[in-house]
This record gives sequence, C-alpha cells and structure tokens, in this order.
Amino acid sequence: MSSYVFSVITHGPFGEAVRRTTEALATEGFGVLTTVDVAKTFSQALGITRPPYVILGACSPRYAHAALEADPDLGALLPCNVVLRARPDGRIDVVFMDPEAVLGLVTHPAVSGLAGEVRARLQRVADTLARV
Repeated sequence: MSSYVFSVITHGPFGEAVRRTTEALATEGFGVLTTVDVAKTFSQALGITRPPYVILGACSPRYAHAALEADPDLGALLPCNVVLRARPDGRIDVVFMDPEAVLGLVTHPAVSGLAGEVRARLQRVADTLARV
C-alpha cells in the first residue's frame, strides 16, 4: 500500500457500500462534493469495461475553511478523496487519501494539526466500514 493512503475492505453490493461510506463520512462531518464513476466514464469515453470504481470527493467545511485560512493554495489538495473499487471476489476496497501524508507538503504549522484531526475522523469512517 502506498504511503499516501490507508484502506479497509468492506462487503455487500457496490452501491450499498457507496451509500454506507457516504453515511459514515457524514457522521464524521464530511459531505461528498463530487462522485466520479470511473468505470462508467471509461466505458463511455474509451469503450473499456472495468469493475466498479468510484471516487468520492469528501469535504469537511470546518476543516477546509481552517486550511484555506492558513494557506489559500491548499485548495489544490482538497477534497479528501475516497476510492471504492470492486474486487473480483466480491469484496470492496475503500481507500482513503491520508491527509497527514498529503498535507505534509504544506509547511504551515496550523495545517499539520488539522491534518491529524481529519486523519482521525477518516480513520473512524474506515473502522465503521470494516465492521460490515
């Protein structure tokens, strides 16, 4: 696994996993700003069939505001992406961008504290999904 992400495996129908992930994110104060259906896009644009693969652009307005106040350029690193991808065996990988790793690129001290708080919230989402 890459050093800029962490992940968990969940089960169930893919659409249900997306719904559960969205709900778990909401419980931790994240809204989903964007949903990118990569499999559908590849199918339409390239004629390629691939297993379900969705990118959720998750954002906590409170943390995003604080980060942008510290460094307005930080918007280039937002939102926190969460990937759901189906495995051939029916399990679903849920992969979270690690805000501590990504925001570690920013040298502002206020940002590192925010990154840890956001990481803890995303880890709780992962823990919730792992129990399914």
